[in-house]
Amino acid sequence: MEKLLILFSWLLMACGKKDSIPENPDPPTPPQETPVQYGTPFAEVPDAQDAVIYQVNIRAFSNQHNFKGVQSRLDAIRALGVNVIYLMPVYPVGVEKSVNSPYCVRDFNSVNAEFGTLEDLRVLVAAAHERKMAVILDWVANHTSWDNAWIANKSWYTQNASGNIISPANTGWNDVADLNYDNADMRKAMIKAMKQWVYTANVDGYRCDAADFIPADFWEQAIDSLKKISTHKLLLLAEGTRADHFTAGFQLKYGMGFYYYMVDKVYHDGRSAQAIDSVNTVEYISSNTASRVVRYISNHDVNSSDGTPLELLGGQKGSLAAFVAAAYSKSVPMIYNGQEVGCPVRLNFFNTSTTIDWTINPDMTEEYKRIIALRNSNKTIREGVFTSFSTPDVFAFTRTVNNEKVWVMVNLRNADVTYQVPAAMINSNWKNAYDGTTVSVQQQIALEPYEYIVLEN
Repeated sequence: MEKLLILFSWLLMACGKKDSIPENPDPPTPPQETPVQYGTPFAEVPDAQDAVIYQVNIRAFSNQHNFKGVQSRLDAIRALGVNVIYLMPVYPVGVEKSVNSPYCVRDFNSVNAEFGTLEDLRVLVAAAHERKMAVILDWVANHTSWDNAWIANKSWYTQNASGNIISPANTGWNDVADLNYDNADMRKAMIKAMKQWVYTANVDGYRCDAADFIPADFWEQAIDSLKKISTHKLLLLAEGTRADHFTAGFQLKYGMGFYYYMVDKVYHDGRSAQAIDSVNTVEYISSNTASRVVRYISNHDVNSSDGTPLELLGGQKGSLAAFVAAAYSKSVPMIYNGQEVGCPVRLNFFNTSTTIDWTINPDMTEEYKRIIALRNSNKTIREGVFTSFSTPDVFAFTRTVNNEKVWVMVNLRNADVTYQVPAAMINSNWKNAYDGTTVSVQQQIALEPYEYIVLEN
């Protein structure tokens, strides 16, 4: 939770105290009618366990810095094996106290002209659907900009003892105003806005920002309402760690514990890979068969604040090993744009000062394709029962469905390691899952620095 609280705060700065705003006796209300459905609802939204998510930072993704720039690379995204595109916030950004964060939303019902028009967004979504990819939008439910029209009604926002609207407490997010979830009218407006985009842009769900800051009963209320849109199958991802996200109805939530243990403890501090097992257990509390933890080695927050996968995870080889661990371990993998080419620079999402160079490291891109293709083609990796066989240096586990088994071994050290084979698998015969060659396993397996081996029976 502490990590979540500081994800943005290093970039945000105070710009003055908010003046008291008079109470408006007539709060703004969203339209009551259901919007007309634009386009044909996408019929091939993947089940949660089959998803491969690709996060797009629109400001850094292309030289155009807009929806059309994203659309121009849809084929490349699809070629990775991706079936879900997650767009960072597409809404107008506030001006008052602003640091130009896309998470400082001025209007939940409009498109940011910086990225294009509603029609441009619709064309992008339709083009993704044509390529068998769902599109989910980033939803910012915790706060708004200070110049959002909602702020005309103080009761929709959290206030201090003096009656002044405040920023989210203990975050440093001074560019935004904290919403009050004790207010039923605000909740209704939020849900109507969420429903709007499903109809008007034909999107397929949401990644819900700072989900831990929002009461569970609101998420239940919102998800119940969204599920009543019977024409759509929606994917819902909580950027949070609480166990009640699964029970509220999210199919997916963030594997923050996995990420931080991998980066801070295993790679940085050299701690045992065996402790990842306890992280796995915690992240699946209150889960059901449809629940999955989304695991990643980068996203817009940690890329900006902590560093690129190359910086944090041992360069190209080390980051690929970490991605295999994230992608195959009872999880849904998420890729942050540029990671597949080994982008060496931290990507700004507050402005367009950085742009990904898509021409670098083609061999790394091919390896991402190989890793994801195996997951996509192998039901056992996606759905199998997880059993750990890790050692201090090697994150190792099997995934099992009926009589089919996949055995994954990932050396998380930048050194040669000898893996002691579990007794039950000594003198067993397997097939290399990547190239089909026969492998006879004895008592030990030698692993080169950051090497990963995937076997199947």
